[in-house]
Amino acid sequence: MSTAGAERSLVEGALLGWLLEQSPSVGRLPVDLLSASDIATELERVQARKAMEAAYEAELVMALAAMRPDTDDPPPGHPGARRRGGGSPVPGTSEFLPDELAAPLNCSRAFAAGVLADAYQVLGRMPAVWQACSDGVLDWYRARVFADVLGSASDDVVAAVVPALLPYAAGLSAGQLRRRLVAAAIAADEEFAEKRRQEAERRAGVRAYPTADGMSVLASELPSAVTAAMWSVIDQAAQLARTAGDDRPIGVLRAEAHAALVLEPQGGAGSRFTGHVTVLAPLAALRDRGPVPATREDLGAGDGPSVDGCPITAAHLRELMAEIGALGVQAPPGGSLAVAITDEHGRLLATSTPAELARLAARGCPVHGREAACGCPLLGRPADRAGYDRSAAQERFLRLRDRTCRHPGCSRAAGRTDLDHVVPYDCGGRTSCDNLCCLCRTHHRLKTFARGWRFVLAPDGTLSVTTPSGITRTTRPPGLRRRQLALPAPVPPAGDDSPPPF
Repeated sequence: MSTAGAERSLVEGALLGWLLEQSPSVGRLPVDLLSASDIATELERVQARKAMEAAYEAELVMALAAMRPDTDDPPPGHPGARRRGGGSPVPGTSEFLPDELAAPLNCSRAFAAGVLADAYQVLGRMPAVWQACSDGVLDWYRARVFADVLGSASDDVVAAVVPALLPYAAGLSAGQLRRRLVAAAIAADEEFAEKRRQEAERRAGVRAYPTADGMSVLASELPSAVTAAMWSVIDQAAQLARTAGDDRPIGVLRAEAHAALVLEPQGGAGSRFTGHVTVLAPLAALRDRGPVPATREDLGAGDGPSVDGCPITAAHLRELMAEIGALGVQAPPGGSLAVAITDEHGRLLATSTPAELARLAARGCPVHGREAACGCPLLGRPADRAGYDRSAAQERFLRLRDRTCRHPGCSRAAGRTDLDHVVPYDCGGRTSCDNLCCLCRTHHRLKTFARGWRFVLAPDGTLSVTTPSGITRTTRPPGLRRRQLALPAPVPPAGDDSPPPF
């Protein structure tokens, strides 16, 4: 490179750095001064700007993809190699690219994979569609219709269909555009419809996600014939209940019929699932008892040390047992009941079962005796392990603390995750609750084998994850509240006169 080129690169780098540090902004007109006609015109301009921004985002996404080749991943046959599914939607790129993109987008891996897929299809395979968005002529929503319909089509079909329909796309509704694209693709390839049907069947699945007020949605994506048959059975069961005199809304009856068909497939022969109930007990809600607790040396090794200055005493345990009994909380048939004790910030201090609580409360303080009104701690976090394997107590504690995979944006239930040493055991990491967290298999592999990622776990369970491109996202255990920093006392206003001797 010439000296001028090197100087130009330094100047460009400095300019880019300055631009990236600026706060995002958008040109705004004084809305109060606009007429209805002005507002309509400005809204059209906003739509054009949104299309341009979406095209720019796709360009950025594909530029990042070009920097993450699949040669960075463990090759087939080596430890950590991907076995099936879950890769990047952009051919030739790292399977961990969606996770890296999810950080700046602040979204889940699945959503980021969708953004990647759209960017690849529109910019990589249909550049004319991307250019129309970049020019503000076509909105990104319609561009995604092109990507969705033609994503599985051959390059020849794309080359034939896009020029034929792109000039008219902005004037069509999304539904009209979709139908015309499908018709044009079938005309160009008579097997196109069958290929799409087979692809759709491979996407079949069942998803569950929470809504509001303790409700959730269970959604199944199935072939239409199967869906119609299932709906018929559910509806018939609901109509039978209505005929029998149940006057609740038909939607409620269908929901109950659906649940009964899944949970009691033998027609009432008994539920085939087990429930696991966890009672959250804030330590601050239990009355403070007793004098200063004994020291760790007084208690001896492994007798329940104080947890961050919050000792869980025999008095606490007895009161907790009384409150659980008063509430009438019991384990469901075939299930279990656990107790999670937290501090004032929501941090998990200890986990137990009613049987263990009763045993510890009955035993009392091992130093001063059962009847002593001391503040010696009896229950705490599971002890560290000398080897690699986690104890059953650690597993229970960590799954109750984390409840899901701790990688930002991931919601896989903790029961289907691995317990990972954040600082690897081979690198001196301890088998301790301060160094273990729940990660699903995908993000466990990412942490272990992907290049450039950094994971840091704080003592309160807060996990910070930094991507290879330098974005850091933080997750906290559910229920853990941010600690409020004490603000300095305000400086009193100065008087009219300066203090002496002046």
